[in-house]
Amino acid sequence: MTDADARHFLVVAHTGRSTALEATRQVCTQLLDAGAVPVIAAEHWDDVHHFVPDLNGRVRRFEEIDPSAIELVIVLGGDGTILRAAELVREVSVPLLGVNLGHIGFLAESERDDLDYTVTRALARDYVVEERMTLSVRVKAGSEVVSESWALNEATVEKAERERMLEVIIEVDRRPLSSFGCDGVVMSTPTGSTAYSFSAGGPVVWPSVEALLLVPLSAHALFARPLVVGPESSLAVEVLQRTEAAAVLWCDGRRMFDLPPGSRVIVRRSDVPVRLARLHEAPFTDRLVNKFDLPVSGWRGPVGRE
Repeated sequence: MTDADARHFLVVAHTGRSTALEATRQVCTQLLDAGAVPVIAAEHWDDVHHFVPDLNGRVRRFEEIDPSAIELVIVLGGDGTILRAAELVREVSVPLLGVNLGHIGFLAESERDDLDYTVTRALARDYVVEERMTLSVRVKAGSEVVSESWALNEATVEKAERERMLEVIIEVDRRPLSSFGCDGVVMSTPTGSTAYSFSAGGPVVWPSVEALLLVPLSAHALFARPLVVGPESSLAVEVLQRTEAAAVLWCDGRRMFDLPPGSRVIVRRSDVPVRLARLHEAPFTDRLVNKFDLPVSGWRGPVGRE
């Protein structure tokens, strides 16, 4: 079998944890035994080979192959590791299959104890792919576009100094809605509604709903409630010129850009979704209950037809 005919699986792990490195060894070994090719990104290469020297010469570097050759990304870690994996394959939209080695791991599909089973299902192509909406994020200074990025969870305009407050004005569909002082503003997808937006008091939005969320952070205003708008709408946050605090933009808590006074952050739905591989077709309600350990004792279920 030539390299072009081989099945390539990108393995992305939180290599700062020994549990993730041990899981990487297990996954790579299982893939190799099945005749597949494990692929490791350069940023993790040294850690993996130091911890698992017997893989030398048997795995490929991600940067040395055509990214479109990757069949599936197996992610070993928490939601942060899944977000990093999404960055790596952003240009080719390869499905991500997450194995939770962190705490909540909301985006992950399975747990550490199910690792062998998870890889077996991946090798058998026994999964369904769910598309998650992402954000297109643009920063403008005057009429000039000074930065462009994207986000799966959220784009957040935040103050960079604890002592001072941001002065912002928010827009919906290119029309001003309100101005106020605040610690920041979160603009989120439904996927991100259980992340930073949730911590800031925003609503939980089911992933099947196509919408954009805007949640002010510690706003000094009477009208500063979370907003939910349609998928074709645009959201914007302008950092007012009178703002004394330095401001920054964070995309998924990973990509940062400094925002000078007067700059505008515009968020729209991106044309490029993130694709998540799913092994189970459980309702999102069950995922919420399991991940947040919500109390449901006493429920007897519906009787008859609803």
